[in-house]
Amino acid sequence: MHGKKMKITCGCDMIEIHRIQEAIEEQKLAFMSRVYTQNEIEYCEQKKANKYEHYAARFAAKEAAFKALSCEILDKYEIEWKSIEVINDQDGRPQIVLDKEKITTSNIQNIDISLSHCKQYAMAQVVVLWKE
Repeated sequence: MHGKKMKITCGCDMIEIHRIQEAIEEQKLAFMSRVYTQNEIEYCEQKKANKYEHYAARFAAKEAAFKALSCEILDKYEIEWKSIEVINDQDGRPQIVLDKEKITTSNIQNIDISLSHCKQYAMAQVVVLWKE
């Protein structure tokens, strides 16, 4: 890799699932429509009894993505929660989709994400590989 520079940034976040559950139950659509896209809501609602774990994991993923992207984008753009969407590919692997109207992605080579959750906590890690 002589002469080639790569820039890699990462972000991680962990949240207590009960905090997201309380926000959803107390604020209902106000919280959900501010934070989650329709695709995310549909995905989480399919999970029935475990839906709050999935909502919390997506919340953590958005926080982790904000952290990983902040060095390049947060100074230039006003980012909303729904500007970062967590979807699953055909194999069930989570992916980050950025709202290209809100976030310029031309300098991003790749984004990788890992989610995990249990009964009490959800966590996410996001790694961004930047074009140099």
